[in-house]
Amino acid sequence: MRNYLCDTDGTGGHLKTLPEDFIVREISDPPREKPNGDYTIATVTARNWETNRMVRLMSRCMGVSRDRIGFAGTKDKRAVTTQLMSFYGTPEMVAKIDLKDVTIENVYRGARGLGIGDLIGNDFEITVRDCSMDPARIKETVETNTSIIRKTGGFPNYFGVQRFGSVRPVTHLVGERLVRGDIEGAVMTYICYSTPEEEEELRIKRKELEDVSRWPELYSTIPAKMSFEKMMVGTLLSSPGDWKSAIEAAPPNLQMMFTHAYQSWLFNEMLSRRMDAGMPLNTPVEGDIIIPLDANKIPQHENPILTTSKNIDLVTRQCRAGRAFVTITLFGSDGDLAEGEMGEIERKVIEENKLSHEDFVIPGLPRCTSKGSRREIICPLKNLDYEISDESYKLRFMLPKGNYATCLLREYMKSEMRDY
Repeated sequence: MRNYLCDTDGTGGHLKTLPEDFIVREISDPPREKPNGDYTIATVTARNWETNRMVRLMSRCMGVSRDRIGFAGTKDKRAVTTQLMSFYGTPEMVAKIDLKDVTIENVYRGARGLGIGDLIGNDFEITVRDCSMDPARIKETVETNTSIIRKTGGFPNYFGVQRFGSVRPVTHLVGERLVRGDIEGAVMTYICYSTPEEEEELRIKRKELEDVSRWPELYSTIPAKMSFEKMMVGTLLSSPGDWKSAIEAAPPNLQMMFTHAYQSWLFNEMLSRRMDAGMPLNTPVEGDIIIPLDANKIPQHENPILTTSKNIDLVTRQCRAGRAFVTITLFGSDGDLAEGEMGEIERKVIEENKLSHEDFVIPGLPRCTSKGSRREIICPLKNLDYEISDESYKLRFMLPKGNYATCLLREYMKSEMRDY
């Protein structure tokens, strides 16, 4: 993420000083009620919980497999989040869940469960504290940025740091190993890769785990914060050399995230190069691939439109009206690339990384295989508003699913990634 839409100075500051500084309320499309349905649907509010860890402990409370618990989106840990979840079982089983700072409400029997992507979007209420900018300038800066974003119709649709790991950006590195066919390297990267920002206890443990011969003695010492790594190590202790099973020991949504994160890294690079070239975000040029929206404002990725000299006036009007968006490839095993200047950027990034469509078919790991898609290069938002305090400010807004609030906040803050 090298570029900004707004050319103002940043306010600086930090997010998530308190979990209450990052409030997320999921906008859901709830399953219909069915009195004797197999699923129990409930609204879950959690404070300071990582989604996968919460699901794992919920399944223990219920005495069922974690696969019986469904949710539409993975939420930030240091936050207060409200989302729909589904449980394959009765309300009485769900009532067994007793976790600190987790509230379960609006329970009913449903006709179906929930899966990743079964949501419309998210409402956010985010507070930025400890701003480094002179308090007298914060109001003007926030007002100016808000005006620019409203006029543009959104902000650069980068994948946020959470996609890769805020403290330990590792998921895209694992994904790249998988795409290269190095399953062993993918597992070892996930277990052992660290950063200076990670807790010292975890950094030391990852260094120790680089020596596979010591795993039998180290297994019991792997801390709870490395639970997925412990699952992988345990799998390999039971089945030495079975690196694919080690990947499959991770939760299904994490397995999917690995390759998707690498695709996201490639997308971010392509978007940065488009902005480096001075190409517009909200207006197509010849060769761009446009994705129209349906009546419910959902992108129709199955109906891409190539911008040509014959239709450029029409697609430009559609984009300016918010009925279509310019896209960049999420390069995978299938799908077309753009033409013209954007096509040259896409092809150059792919060639520099020595990639082909076939690389994204991961034999024996179907959850890590990805066809790819296209992603809008500008993220639309609704109800953007702000509130200014002495040395902090609050933003309220709604984003469609699959987009990152932190990428909006970076337009205002322009801080180091660790501050998000």
